[in-house]
Amino acid sequence: MNTHGNIEQGMGGGVASIPTLRDAARGLEPVLRLGKNGLTPGAVQEIIAQLKKKHLIKVKLLSAFLDGKDKKAVAAELAAKTDATLVQLVGNVVVLYRGKKAD
Repeated sequence: MNTHGNIEQGMGGGVASIPTLRDAARGLEPVLRLGKNGLTPGAVQEIIAQLKKKHLIKVKLLSAFLDGKDKKAVAAELAAKTDATLVQLVGNVVVLYRGKKAD
C-alpha cells in the first residue's frame, strides 16, 4: 500500500501525485456507504469492482460502522484489503485509488 508520493496513473500511463488525485476526487460522490454491517466480504468485493472500473473512488464511513473505531486504522484497513492507495481521509470519507497495473 502506497500512502504518499508519486503513483502510477491508471488512465494515461503517466504519474499522478497524491495532491493531483485529491483534486480529482473533490467532485466525486461516495460509491459505497459502510454502515452497521461493517466491512463484509461483499463490501470489499464491491469496492474492488468500483476501483477496477473508476480507479479513484470515495467510500463513506457511517457512524454506525465507526462506533468507537479509529478512522485512520479503518481507512488503512480498507486500502490494504482492496490493494488500493489511501489518498485521503476527510471526516468520514475515504478516498482510494488503484491504477490499471493493480487490476
